[in-house]
Amino acid sequence: MWPSIAGVVEAELSADEARRLQLRAQGFLGARPRGGVPGMLERLGAVQLDTISVLARSHELVPYARMGPVGRGAIEAAYWGNGSFGAFEYWAHAASILPMSDWPLFAFRRRAYRRRGWRWHKVPEGVCDEIRARLRSDGPLTTKELGGAKASAEWWDWSEHKIGIEWLLDVGEVVCVERVGWRRVYDLAERAVPAELLAQDLDDEACLTALVARSGRALGVATRSDLADYYRLKQDQVAGVVEAAGLVPVKVAGWKQGAWADPEALASPARGRHATTLLSPFDSLVWDRARASRMFGFDHRLEAYVPKGKRVHGYFAMPLLAGGRLLGRVDPAREGGTLVARQVSFEPWAIRTAGRAEASAASLATALWRAAAWVGCDDVRVERIVPDGLDRTLVDAALKAGPA
Repeated sequence: MWPSIAGVVEAELSADEARRLQLRAQGFLGARPRGGVPGMLERLGAVQLDTISVLARSHELVPYARMGPVGRGAIEAAYWGNGSFGAFEYWAHAASILPMSDWPLFAFRRRAYRRRGWRWHKVPEGVCDEIRARLRSDGPLTTKELGGAKASAEWWDWSEHKIGIEWLLDVGEVVCVERVGWRRVYDLAERAVPAELLAQDLDDEACLTALVARSGRALGVATRSDLADYYRLKQDQVAGVVEAAGLVPVKVAGWKQGAWADPEALASPARGRHATTLLSPFDSLVWDRARASRMFGFDHRLEAYVPKGKRVHGYFAMPLLAGGRLLGRVDPAREGGTLVARQVSFEPWAIRTAGRAEASAASLATALWRAAAWVGCDDVRVERIVPDGLDRTLVDAALKAGPA
């Protein structure tokens, strides 16, 4: 039985209970998120964007991991649609897709940028007026259509128009309404954001209170640093509003820091069917490395920007989730109609006994075959398994048997 929070100052949770709360909150335990991709986005609060595409881009992998073979069209329609599909892009954990209903909650960040006057580049005089006029007269435009993205070949050397349009995005005057070839298409916020949301003027405390409540709901149970990391807030900002956010203090066995929980998460035990899937390295289940280590004993690191000879797990190593545990990593690639696992790296505990090794091999096969079907592959190949001492026949037999 779960402890009742009524009349109790601090509930006590085991590490396993905390882990299961997070899995349920993130959509990996029990019923799948309702309402399709928009429902999933509302549940998570943020889906991180990234330019890397291996099996698919990260924002596509996130709904796939929770909902199965979601079509790209459904994902694109949920994320982008000229403001009518309920989402927008902004700076949250990183560059992210956010529910359009949360537009007012980021007023504190838009105001902070405006007070500072710049983010990465000083904004050239007059360029924002020119961009506003172009969007007002010509409708949605890409950076290229506005005058180009770069002043030279260097990635950081933005053109004046690129600096201007990104600044207007930072302060909320424009919105990305579509992506074409991964390029943003910008329009004026006054056209893309519902008027009732634009009209809301929340002060900083109201914004922070709502975002901390959202973080707590998305994580289930979290330390103050966990809550801060979800939307990249400051810990003192979290401390000032955590009680007003409606979260309740809890103790988690083995955690050095105190924690806070979503009261709804504590209302019932976290039970149900576990997902077996590959995760994007940018998935909100694992994007906080310190939390992933504490929750799962899993040291998560993206190696795409590590020199090839120094990589341990591979270019785009995707965590393998099964049975509520992170069993290891898969570095995938596609060769025609074959999904190739360049390297599979199992966690030592996942193959410690013959029984565990067999179960882990079966989970790997299920995750690979499901991913292959989703991306249109009809074959699967595993090139290397780490540690090298694992009986390869277990994996070969599981792959031959197909998904569970």
